[in-house]
Amino acid sequence: MAVLEIRTYPDPVLKERGREVTEFGEELHRLLDDMADTMAKAEGLGLAANQVGETLRLFLMDVPDGEGQRTGIVEVINPRILARRGEIKYEEGCLSFPELYEPVIRANEVELAYQDRHGQEQRIKAKGLAAICIQHEFDHLEGITFLDRLSPLKRKVALRDYMRNNRDDIEEKQFRTKARAKRAEPQVVSPG
Repeated sequence: MAVLEIRTYPDPVLKERGREVTEFGEELHRLLDDMADTMAKAEGLGLAANQVGETLRLFLMDVPDGEGQRTGIVEVINPRILARRGEIKYEEGCLSFPELYEPVIRANEVELAYQDRHGQEQRIKAKGLAAICIQHEFDHLEGITFLDRLSPLKRKVALRDYMRNNRDDIEEKQFRTKARAKRAEPQVVSPG
């Protein structure tokens, strides 16, 4: 198992919609295990596949239950939110926006259908922080970040502050992203 690089804003993969997972074999299991290691090391409550550069419809969560315990890692593949009820305002953060926290309004309860790592259908009902986490991670799979849930003015101010506070890291990551893209381009070799 490995700790993966967490992609941070403005990495373009964060705005990509994930593809349905169709293969439930060893490769998927390795990715889920690596994501669990990554989320634990980063001390996150949730982690979506595109946050580690994989445009797949899956996320993990491990949320405190309010009594000092955690839910344990829940692996959510190909999720569908079936119902949303109530409203809650919560100051959210995101591993892809280090040290940025903003209040976001979400449903207080959700009902979720998804597949587990073996492709078996599952359903859960969640309230409070677990419901918030599900909606936050589900948004990632749609290419939506929690800042997209803010008013245009609040989003602009938050992004300005984030960019200012993380300028050096952002420039380095943009350089690495461009280098990664260049390596992925097919090389044209002229016949000798």
